[in-house]
Amino acid sequence: MAKSGGVMELLTEERERSRQAGVREDDLPFVSAPAGATAAVLLVHGFSATPWEMRPLAAELGARGFACLAVRLPGHGTTPEDLAARRWEEWLGAVIHGHDLLASRFSRIYGAGLSTGTLLLLALARQRRPAGLVLLSPYLRLRHRLAPYAGWLRYLKPYQERPLSENEANHYYQRRPLAGVHQINRLLRDLAPRLAEITLPVLAIHGEGDQTIDIDSGRILVERLGGSVKVYERLGPEAPHVLTGAGNPLREAVFDLIGKFLGELEAQRCPPESRK
Repeated sequence: MAKSGGVMELLTEERERSRQAGVREDDLPFVSAPAGATAAVLLVHGFSATPWEMRPLAAELGARGFACLAVRLPGHGTTPEDLAARRWEEWLGAVIHGHDLLASRFSRIYGAGLSTGTLLLLALARQRRPAGLVLLSPYLRLRHRLAPYAGWLRYLKPYQERPLSENEANHYYQRRPLAGVHQINRLLRDLAPRLAEITLPVLAIHGEGDQTIDIDSGRILVERLGGSVKVYERLGPEAPHVLTGAGNPLREAVFDLIGKFLGELEAQRCPPESRK
C-alpha cells in the first residue's frame, strides 16, 4: 500500500535546485502518481540526456496504475562542462536518493532505465532491493572503437560532437564530454564483475538499429545476471538506441512488453484477492 501523504512534494527541493542550475522546465526531475497507485517505478535517463526522455514511458506506466519518479543525474540538463566534472558515484547517489524517496511512500518499487541508466539501476540493486528492473538498451561496451580509451583521450579531445535535431538539442548535449565516457568506463569496471550478485527479476530490450552500444555485450550482461527471471527481447533494425523516443517506430511494442512484465510481477506479489 502507498503510505500516507502525497508524492508531488517528493522532488520539490530537487526541482528547485535544478532550476537554479539552469535546467529547462521540460528537463526537470518529475514525479507522477495516478489515484490509488500502490507501486512505483524509478526512471533513470541515459548519458548526456535528461528526465525528458523518460516522460513517454511515465505516461504509459501511469495509465497502467504505476506512480513514477524520474531523477536527473548530476551534470545533465545544465552544461557539458558541468557533466565533465562529475563522477559516476554522484549519478548513483541521485538514483539511490530517488529510490529512497519512493520507499517512503510505496512498499514496492521497480526500476526502469535507458542505456547508462540501466547500469546505474543495476548498481542500485547491489545496495537496495527493487522488486524488478526494466533495462532498455543495457550494455557492457559502447560501439565507438575509441570509447575504452576515453580516460586519456579526454585530455586530447575533451568533447565529442554529434548531430542532433533542433528538438533533440533542447534535451541532449550536442557536445558529449569524454570525461563522462571515462566515468562510464569506471562504472562498468566496478559493475561487470558483480553482475551475478544481482538476482532480482529483469526485462531487457535491445533494438538492432542501435548505433550507440554493442547490443551483443548487452545480451552478455543479461546472461551474467544471477536471477532466475530474465526476459530478453531483441527488436528489429528499425528500433534505435533510445527506445522510449518518438523516433522508435516500435515504441508501443516496447511499452507493451514493459507493461506486461511489470503487471505479471505485480500479480505475483499482490493477487487480486489480497487487494480487496
